[in-house]
Amino acid sequence: MYPLLFSTVLRRMDPERAHHLAFRVIRAVPLLGGLARRACAPDPSLRVRALGTEFPSPFGIAAGFDKNADGILGLGALGFGHVEVGTLTRHAQPGNPAPRLFRLVEDRALINRMGFNNGGSAAAVPCVERARLARHRPVIGVNIGKSRVTEVDDAVQDYVWSAQRLAPLADYLAVNVSSPNTPGLRGLQELEMLEPLLAAVREAADGVPLLVKIAPDMEDEQIDGIVDLALRLGLDGIIATNTTVSRDGLSASADAIEAMGAGGLSGAPLRQRSTEVLRRIRAAAPDPEFCVVSVGGVTTAADVLERLGAGATLVQGYTAFLYEGPLWARAINRGLRRAGWRGNAG
Repeated sequence: MYPLLFSTVLRRMDPERAHHLAFRVIRAVPLLGGLARRACAPDPSLRVRALGTEFPSPFGIAAGFDKNADGILGLGALGFGHVEVGTLTRHAQPGNPAPRLFRLVEDRALINRMGFNNGGSAAAVPCVERARLARHRPVIGVNIGKSRVTEVDDAVQDYVWSAQRLAPLADYLAVNVSSPNTPGLRGLQELEMLEPLLAAVREAADGVPLLVKIAPDMEDEQIDGIVDLALRLGLDGIIATNTTVSRDGLSASADAIEAMGAGGLSGAPLRQRSTEVLRRIRAAAPDPEFCVVSVGGVTTAADVLERLGAGATLVQGYTAFLYEGPLWARAINRGLRRAGWRGNAG
């Protein structure tokens, strides 16, 4: 049914408007009582112990979908084992001007230049608090970033402010220094800037598991340096990867891609590079206690199994949700169960 709805209605709708309409439905899912949750709940054998907590499934929804933390319970009821909300910034901001979200249907991909549009970290606090108190909830990750109005030289204080308010409510905290849509942000991945930032946020997180999210566009040597830094600082893991600025290998015409303009590419074209980065991180950090979250180009249960086999602790998706529909996480979890995969807490 969903493929028909997408091809006849949603595909013709502005992508951002379609997202908002779908999100209204997701927010309403908990009002159905336990019906959706019982239909989509992951099998207990898929439970994973990581970051000091138990994940109902290794598969979760990446940051960027639930920007303001107001769809956590609905997404959990649809079968996502964890929901990473945000990116949240110290200052509320509208993001970049529209249009800023574009579909590449033939490539099963998206280009976005949203620009961290969100209501701000403080506004998200009561939303996360309510979700955290729910009896049936997914693991909650909180992804924080730099406000656009904040100068790069003042970024540390910006992240710390958000961490102090949100870390006590989160099961884990993610530092986003890798979006291509906030000016100067990716410069924070340079080690001389990244080390004091992560050290300060780690202190502000006060024991809450801390991960850093990195871009796929770095040279391998840069990735090695970040892994070494994360291990040296005692971080709990790395999320790999964010969107890419590359446009290689797309089916869409060069004119169509140029018309869409700047932004981060996500979806199926990112699969190969994201997997390469995952393998490189795990080779440098083989301890299974070091959490590696793989994201980028994940569509099927086979994709998730590939990432888990390559060393991922957890796997996230986002773009395929728009193409696969509301039962996507359920299909992934059932595919993992049919394949006989078992978590370390099942």
